[in-house]
Parts: sequence; C-alpha cells; structure tokens
Amino acid sequence: MRDSLLDLGIEPSWPFPPHLTNVERENLAQIIKDWASGHGLVVRPPPTAIAAEADPNRIAAVPAPVTLFPSGIARHTFRKGLAAQKAYNELYAAVSRDEKFLADIVKQVVDGDEFVRDLWAVHQTVKSEGYTQSLSLGLFRSDYMAHKDTSMLPPFDQLKQVEFNTIASSFGGLSVRAAQLHHYLTKTAYPLLQHPIAEGTLDLPENKAIEGLAGGIEAAYHAYGDAQPEHTKCVIFLVQGDERNVWDQRHLEYQLAKSSPTIPVFRLAFADIMKNTTLAQTKKRQLLYSSPINQDAKYEVAVVYMRAGYGPNDYPSQQAWDARCHLERSHAIKCPSVLTQLAGTKKVQQVLATPRSENEVSILSKFIKDDTPSATELWKTFTNIYPMDASELGLVARKKALDPNQCQDYVLKPQREGGGNNIYGKAIPDYLKSMPESRWGSFILMELIKPEPQRNLILRNGQIEEGNVINELGVYGACLWDQKSGKILHNEEAGWLLRTKGDKSEEGGVAAGYGCMDSVSLTLTNIDIQEDMDAAAQE
Repeated sequence: MRDSLLDLGIEPSWPFPPHLTNVERENLAQIIKDWASGHGLVVRPPPTAIAAEADPNRIAAVPAPVTLFPSGIARHTFRKGLAAQKAYNELYAAVSRDEKFLADIVKQVVDGDEFVRDLWAVHQTVKSEGYTQSLSLGLFRSDYMAHKDTSMLPPFDQLKQVEFNTIASSFGGLSVRAAQLHHYLTKTAYPLLQHPIAEGTLDLPENKAIEGLAGGIEAAYHAYGDAQPEHTKCVIFLVQGDERNVWDQRHLEYQLAKSSPTIPVFRLAFADIMKNTTLAQTKKRQLLYSSPINQDAKYEVAVVYMRAGYGPNDYPSQQAWDARCHLERSHAIKCPSVLTQLAGTKKVQQVLATPRSENEVSILSKFIKDDTPSATELWKTFTNIYPMDASELGLVARKKALDPNQCQDYVLKPQREGGGNNIYGKAIPDYLKSMPESRWGSFILMELIKPEPQRNLILRNGQIEEGNVINELGVYGACLWDQKSGKILHNEEAGWLLRTKGDKSEEGGVAAGYGCMDSVSLTLTNIDIQEDMDAAAQE
C-alpha cells in the first residue's frame, strides 16, 4: 500500500501495517482466533499443533493461518485477474475437448510420468466402451503473482500466471471467511489501535467464492436432468479420508443446502467409491449411491465434485484406479472429468504459453484466435515457460536448468497438483542429475516470478510471525460445457483467493504449512487514477 502511494508522489501519514505494541498483538490475535473458530475459518490441526494421540476422535479444529491485516494489491491488477477468468474457462473447456491435442501432450511426458499415463489409460478404457455423459463441469482456479513491469515509467504491477488448476481448486470457502474477518476488523479492532486505521480507509472488495463455486455445482445438478423415478438426485463430494481442510469444503455444502428445493449432498471418501456406489444396468450407466446411514435409500448421483484423486497418493493400488474408471464410466457429471484433469497439466500450460514464431499462428490460437481481445489479455498473463525435452527449446532450457547460476532464476515443475512438488533454483541441477535424462521431458521449466514484498503479520498455530511477505492471487471460475457440441452452458468468474507467505518461502500451500489465508485491500496507482479520469471524461 505504501509503495502505491509513493508511486503517486504522496508520502503516507501512517505506516501500513501499523506498528503494534505487545498488548495490541495479543489482543488482536485473540480476536482473530475467536472469530475464526466462530465462523469456520478453521482446519484440522497439524501434528505439530496437536498430536494425533491427543485427539483420537478427531474433534479438534484450529484457526487457519491468516494475516492480521489485508494485503495491498493495485486495483487495476486485481480487476485484470478477475476479467480474464471467463476467457480462461473457455480456453480450458476447449482444451479438454481436443483429444488429439491432449494425446500429444501425454505422449510428450508419459516416459517420465506414470500418473499421467494412468489417467490417459482411464480415458482410453471409457472411450472404447463409449462415454454416456457429454456434460463436464470445471471449478477452476488461475493463480498469479504480480510482476513489476519496468518497461514503463513508473513501473507497474502486471499479473503473471503461476499455474492453472482444473481439479480440487481449494480454499474458496476459507478465502471468503478471511475477507469477512478483515472486514470485521476494520469496523472493530483497527480503529482502536494506537496507530488507528479509520473505518472506510481500506478498500476491501467483496469475495463471493462460496456462492460462485456452489453455483457451478448447482448449474450442473440441474443440467443433469431428472433421475430415474425410483431414485433421488444428489451431489457427491469425493474427499480424502484424512482431510484436514474439511471446513473449506463444508462451506460449499452449506451453500448448496440453501437451494430450493435443497440439493442432497453426501461426502464419500475416495477409498470407499466401490463400497458405496454401483452403476445402473442401463445404457446410461447412472451412478447410484447408497448411504451407510440408510442403505435402503438409493440416490442417483448427478455431480461428482472431486476434492481427491488429483495426485498419485490417492491411487495406492489398482483397485483405486478401477474406482476412478468406475466413476468415469458413469452418467454422473464429473468435476473434473479425466480429460479436464489432464488439461490442467503443467505441460499444457507450457505449450499454450509458447510464443508464436514469425509468420506463424500460436498454439493458443488453436483454441482462441490470436487477434481477439481475449487472447491479448491472456498473453499478458503468460510468463516464460520452457519444455525440458530434446527439442531446440528444450535443449536451451536444459542448459539453463543445469547451470549453477542461471538455474537460480527458475523453478522445475512436474505434472502435479497439490503443492510441495516443485524444485527451486540451485536444487535443480542435482535433482535432474539424480534421474535418467529420459525422464526430464516430463517436467517444465518456468522462470520465477518475483513480486515485490510487503510487510505483514501472520497468526499461525497461535503464534505471530512478522516480516516481509509475498502474495499469490487465485481467481476462481465455474464453467459447464458440452464435450460433444462445445456449447457453454455456464461460465462465470467465481470469486478469488489471496494466499500469502514469507518472501523467502518457495512453496505456498496453506494446508501444508507454508502459506496463510489473506484478503485484498485495493490500492491506487497512477494507472488506476488515469482510468478514473478517463471514465469521468466519458460520462
């Protein structure tokens, strides 16, 4: 926030965040802990906070790590991220429909990635029999960091895409609660500090991620059509058995319960798919669910919302792969389908971001024409990403990755979701040398995005950490489309997420203990003021 004021030549009269006395720290921490527990801004405790033997019945909940103050993001930067999401939704819906394109992607990484190979095998198995459901639902999240563009004076922040998530795009529920927490503090706690922040000083945008994501599920539920006469239609949340981030998911369930008539929602552990579901002996192969509570009642599953199944750990045996194939064969609308999950691989992101050669169209233009406004905005979010294969570009990337100096500006990424999988900087050369070169092609090399740090305080496991932090903005999208016709039935930007971590931390996963929940305080730069002046002149 201070940087934005300085861009305008204005020296702020107060620092942000303000200096806190020890008493203020303790009081603010207690307010946040109580509010978080009272409003569902919580997670299951990590073993470092409460040992498993101390909570054998898993009844404990602890506040999710969260910043004491919202973080400043330039208004135009924030709005650009939100505005691009509908185009991204359409792009990845189109990618998921292009089987030939995805087959080529799989071919390029399969030698070093058994997980991608097995996902593709599920598709081939179901295709040989014939898909019975053409509708697909995507609850997406496009993650960005703000890169300082120095090509213009004064420099300005421009969003650069870190990754695009097509499965288990989490923290929509907790992101809304974090925004509500900071809004509450602006009215109650901040104005009472020794260095007060008056109510109305901070520009806090509303976050409707819970409504937006649940709205996508509801749209798919209704698009499914009627269940068989003897069955009741339902939605399944497919989850991990040891899920810590359960309340994030529950907030979407609670939102669906507000629908009229109420949409039945059941939670099903990935390991229990075959135990609690069957396929109807019909051409459609409807997915039928039997609740352990009342096995006489049969439900027809309209939507399977996957918050599990995104990584190899969810598939410890062939039985787990059989269960995924079982779901894919069914008539339920999958969120995501296996093809949509494959569309979210890092290799797809790298290929789409490949700059066009002179006098040639880009690969992106296969899905969105280069000369359209949507394509122009998407290109602005792309950063430098390289293949790690034996192609000309791949050899350039390998040289960068193996060089002890150049490698420090890059991150090596496998085709994985869920955090904790990337290799950063100086660790890259030794990591690559630890495996056969034949596996290198299953990775991509991305230039590190280096946002400017700002100061904040983080409350984690009851302890306050203070220092420089960097932010990652995620923008959610909800998209329902027909795989056969390409018709888009629902396409919405669906809220946002701000995650924050220490500026020396490489990973950003909240549940993994690296990052924390945050919310946005919009700041003004010269660009924002010029936009306001232009808008006023047009009125």
